[in-house]
Amino acid sequence: QVQLVESGGGLVQAGGSLRLSCAASGSIVSINTMDWYRQAPGKQRELVASITTGGTTNYADSVKGRFTISRDNAKNTVYLQMNSLKPEDTARYYCHSLLSSPTIWSSPRDYWGQGTQVTVSS
Repeated sequence: QVQLVESGGGLVQAGGSLRLSCAASGSIVSINTMDWYRQAPGKQRELVASITTGGTTNYADSVKGRFTISRDNAKNTVYLQMNSLKPEDTARYYCHSLLSSPTIWSSPRDYWGQGTQVTVSS
């Protein structure tokens, strides 16, 4: 059983910072990508940032220059450092991973965390 557990959300004023963490646990053989998505009320879930095992990153245009994604492969953990937060960043943030479990013959599939709420006040 694979679990993705996020932490680090909360309430912050505009211009402030937060750091999200997501730890993957269970019978994990290999992890391809680890990503952060977010979903605001009434809106579709959108990709915020992604990072491959080799460290290649990708960001949504709306967060470039403000957010940084990083990854600790030894701990199966991904981080999202969010700086210069804006009220429009308010959303529930979800960790996602494409990974193989529980054997080396398992095909990669998608796993999601439960999400962590980020609220930015103006």
